[in-house]
Formats: sequence, structure tokens, C-alpha cells
Amino acid sequence: MKRPLLFLASLAASGAAPAATSASPDAPVASVVVARSGNRWSADYRLAIAAPVWVFAKSHPPLKGPVSWRVPSVRVLTPGVRLERIGDYDALVADGGAVPARVRLAFTPVSANLEGSYDPALLFTDGAVALYADAFRVLPLPSAAVAAKAPRDSDLLPGVARPTRMTFRDGGSPILYQGRRVDRVTTDDGDAYLLFGKATPLVGPALTTVIDPALPAWLATFLRTEIPAILQSYQRALGPAPVGRPTLLVSWAGPTPHLISMGGSVLSGMVVMRLEGIGVVKPSAQLSSQARWFAAHESAHFWLGQAIAYSRPEESWITEGGAELLAFRATAAADPHYDIHARLREARDECVPYLAHGGIEAAYQRTDDFRAYYACGVILALVAEKAAGGDFGRFVRTLIARHGAQKTVNRREWLALVEELGAPRGDTAAIADLLDKGHPDGKAALDGFIAATGIGPAFATPAT
Repeated sequence: MKRPLLFLASLAASGAAPAATSASPDAPVASVVVARSGNRWSADYRLAIAAPVWVFAKSHPPLKGPVSWRVPSVRVLTPGVRLERIGDYDALVADGGAVPARVRLAFTPVSANLEGSYDPALLFTDGAVALYADAFRVLPLPSAAVAAKAPRDSDLLPGVARPTRMTFRDGGSPILYQGRRVDRVTTDDGDAYLLFGKATPLVGPALTTVIDPALPAWLATFLRTEIPAILQSYQRALGPAPVGRPTLLVSWAGPTPHLISMGGSVLSGMVVMRLEGIGVVKPSAQLSSQARWFAAHESAHFWLGQAIAYSRPEESWITEGGAELLAFRATAAADPHYDIHARLREARDECVPYLAHGGIEAAYQRTDDFRAYYACGVILALVAEKAAGGDFGRFVRTLIARHGAQKTVNRREWLALVEELGAPRGDTAAIADLLDKGHPDGKAALDGFIAATGIGPAFATPAT
């Protein structure tokens, strides 16, 4: 569950960190000052306890390319310390004994689509850079051997309750943070982007936007128009938005040949997008439909993700599958030419091979299987929609009403609501089977599931 951001006007960076023996369980385990000076970036750490290994909590691999984006982009300036990949984590490792209490790094911001995590940075064509703060969070471990066997979910690491206190500076220039310019940001919760540079927000009645000036003009206009409309439709279907006026942050990676790339995520009060490819330069009906679905999926996470979130990473199917179904329905409502049945068939076909690899819930532990939470998750969401009388918005509204106070929902609670709304126990048992078990013949298993739960009509395009 995400913690509220803590904003402090300043931090005495020279103050000594609390000793491990006297620190409270949630006292900062480290502090870091991240600064830009011209084109040079640095991160100066102060580590509160002695440990031979400090891992970066956010060490998710890129969707494509090397297993670590951090190792080639960070240079350790402190003697006796090296940066290397150990198991599922990038780690600062001492050549002998403990990592020094002070460690200085130089780094180059990297924009990369990561598996199940936020881009470490967004790079704008005018030189502005948005850093994801939690990329700088570190945790101590007793040995490299322990790090090698550490669970992929960093929330399960020992001492995870102790944050890294992060301070961000941009020389004499202000940083855009939470919609306003400030000279310095200090936070114990890094679930936010901080924008360095002169990018100017455009404040509208429903949305504040910071869009790369080189983004194709049609797409910038489309996003500024469509996202407020999507948010309004969700408010009617799902209830009040859990945020006020959100911010849209969009970077443009250029017209890369033979590519259409739309990556995005949602944080507290912010939609973040990274767009790339020659395929999005000129508008078309197909591309507009794809962009609308993309915007609708990310916007849905204000409800399924912000108002209420999964309790464990393996339950990502709850929010990703749910956001997919909400986005498919929203796109179909806005575009009479959008074939939602064909789109659901695509999801079904995408889901099939993942089932042969293992249960859906364990997908995050398997390389390249994270999309199972989307493709298979939307099919599970159809069962909930059917139980709610064909109104998935009703199902989501009820989830939020029941569990919004605690901000999380787990698998047991989700399945219980499906049954309460009228689904037979056989349906929830069939869902549990797909979540827990692999099926060598994924197609037969999924076709059997669709037939048994009665959701087949969702995949059939009506005759005209």
C-alpha cells in the first residue's frame, strides 16, 4: 500500500543518521541527496547502519534489453564500493567489510520501460528530466548470498518499513513537485516524479498537463481532450475520483522507425506516459482508438490502483485486469467503430501461452510473463462483470465502498464479492484454478473456463 508523501521545506543533510540500536522500526535507514549541476547528476548517500550489501528496492528489469538499467548508467565514486546485479537486485557491495557510511554516485538519467514498475526517468526533448524518486531507495542486507536469494517483491525484504529519506536539488533552479515549483524537495516516500527543467505546466479545469513540446501536435491535443472526458465517464460509473485535478506528464522518445510504443503508469494524482515511434506521428482512426484505450487504462488506475490497490504483487490481476476491462468498455462507449469483442479475443489469445507457464498469480516471478496480469486478468474480470449483472462499474464501486478505507483488496475479498453478487461457487473455483495452476494445454483450459463461467458472448462479435 502506498504511503502519503511527506514534504519538508528543508533537511539538514549534515545531520547524523540515527543509530540502528536506537532507531524506531520506521526511522530512515539511509538518506540521499540527489542533485543536478549543469549536465552532471549525483547521489550522495549516508547509510545509517553497517552492512556489506545495500540493494536498490526498485530494481525491476527493463521489458527489453539488459537485466539492469542501473548498472551501466551509474558510476560509483567512493573507493571500495562497486555496483553489481545480485539476483533480482542492483546492489552496492563493499570490497571487504561494510559499505562505507558515505557513498557518492554519479549517474545518467535513463528512460526505460520496466517490468511492473515506473520508468526511472522521463527525458524531454527540451532538456527537462523527470526522476522517479523511489529509484533511489536502498535497503541493507547481511550478505551477497542473502541478496541472491532475496524475494523479487521488495516489500518482503527485512527492514522494508524503514525508508530512505530523499532530498532533491537542481542547483539554483526550482523543481516541479506536486504541481508547484519548490527550491528543494525532501520526502520519505518516493512514489512521485520530480521535474527538473523549464517545462511549463498547462493548467486546465480538469487536468494539468506537462507535455513534451516535440510530441506530435495531434496527439498532445487528443490527450488533453480525451483524458478529462474519460475521467468524467469514470466518475459517473465508479464514483468520485480519489484525487482532485490530476497532472498528466508526457515524454516523447522520438519517431523511432517501425515502432508504436505507448508506456504509462499512474501515481498519486499523476498520469505518466512515455510515447515513441514513427507510427504515432500522423493521426489515424486506428491510432486514435489505441491512444484512447491507452489513456483509459491509465486513468482507470485512479480507482483500481489509487482508491483501492492489490495487497500483494501476485494479485496484480485485480487492478490490471480490471483496468483493462474498464478501458475496453470506455473506448467502446466513446467510439462506435471500436470492436470490443475482437479486442477481448486478442486478450484471450495472448493469455493462452502464459497458462502453460504456470498459474497467473506467479507470473511476476517468471521472465516476460507480467502481461498475464493484463491479458488473463481481463478475462477473470468478465466473470465479475457477469456476476454484477453486466455492470463492471457496479462491481468496482462495491469493492471501493467495502475496502476503500483500508486502501487494499485481496484475492479472497475479490472472489467473495463475485460470489455475493450471484456467481456460483464453481465460477470462483475455476478462477482459483487458473490463478494457482499451470495448464500445459492453455487453449483448452481457457476455452473450458470461458464456457463453464458463461462469459462466451463477450468474445463474439454480433452479426450485423
